Amino acid sequence: MGATPPDPPPPQPVVPAWRRRTRGEVRWPVLVAIGVAIALQVSLPDDLTPQPRYLLPAVEALLLMVLLVLNPRHIVRASGPLRIAGLILIALVSLGNGVAAAQLVDLLVTGGLGQTGGGLLWAGASVFLTNILVFALWYWELDRGGPAMRASGDRQFPDFLFPQMATPHIANPHWEPRFADYLYLSSTNAATWGPADTLPLTRWAKLIMLLQSAISLVTVALVVARAVNILG
Repeated sequence: MGATPPDPPPPQPVVPAWRRRTRGEVRWPVLVAIGVAIALQVSLPDDLTPQPRYLLPAVEALLLMVLLVLNPRHIVRASGPLRIAGLILIALVSLGNGVAAAQLVDLLVTGGLGQTGGGLLWAGASVFLTNILVFALWYWELDRGGPAMRASGDRQFPDFLFPQMATPHIANPHWEPRFADYLYLSSTNAATWGPADTLPLTRWAKLIMLLQSAISLVTVALVVARAVNILG
């Protein structure tokens, strides 16, 4: 009888995409989100926008064009100037929405906002939606050092634990977090005032989610209460 063939080697475990070097994600979903946030800021009434009214959106649009021209496709390498420009852009959008939220709360409490019920609901919805977009951008830009660092696979310890990371045996090995995942995280945190299926692991992630929940809670509670009072 011939020799028994050796057993085949056991299959090697597949390293999930979020733990190894990948091609990197495309930038256009982020650019679209920033463009929508700028449009929402422009739609707000004068009482809720920093003055001069169009200065901040114009600077934001300029930085958006710079990012679009310099790196419109895949984010595969860390570039100091590009990362700084991206962080400045997100910070400016955050500043504009922070001013709008503070002004909205102040005018609602003092009764100085001369808006109809429908107009008030639109102003509150604009601040609320921009809040979701802004924090989604922060989560996307800061988790594990940003999109370029995530694509390099150098940072193995995540700031946010997505379900695919906790259950790799039922997840596609090619899955890695994209902007849509951070947008979903921001949406659920704003709507439920707490994490849904994605958990913050680091202290900064917990604190920034706490800040977003507080802004969302105050905005929704005051706007809805005031609008119901007007419409009633």
